[in-house]
Amino acid sequence: MKTVRFHKKARRRQKGFSLVELLVALAILALISAIVVVNVLPARDKAAVDTAMIEIRNLEGTLDQYRLDMMSYPTTQQGLAALVQVPPDARNAGNYRPGGYLRGGVPDDPWGNPYQYRSPGDRGGAYDLFSYGADGEPGGEGFNADIGNWADE
Repeated sequence: MKTVRFHKKARRRQKGFSLVELLVALAILALISAIVVVNVLPARDKAAVDTAMIEIRNLEGTLDQYRLDMMSYPTTQQGLAALVQVPPDARNAGNYRPGGYLRGGVPDDPWGNPYQYRSPGDRGGAYDLFSYGADGEPGGEGFNADIGNWADE
């Protein structure tokens, strides 16, 4: 009879987790989370820079198609919007591709800011096409650096 009571008491004590067990489990989860965050966040930042570079290259190709049809690149005032809708002041407007050159409009950079466009370019090219980077401000270093179609990249 005593053994039956012992088993009932043992079963009652085994129903839940102790505070120490919960704290150990939480500490392990916190450690795993910290490792993941340390390794994943820099990869996300690098992916955003790579995405901006790819989108700039794609926009360059689209600008070249525009130039072939319209005989010149859009002006700074016309901007990248000229790739979506024929500019009202465009020369050779009859050559504009029906439906425009970009479906869905001009994309924003990976940080949600518009790409910058200047024609003629300030760096010696026919145009400058660039993003201000993660901080959205001119200049910067690392992930905040400007990303553009310049020859020195």
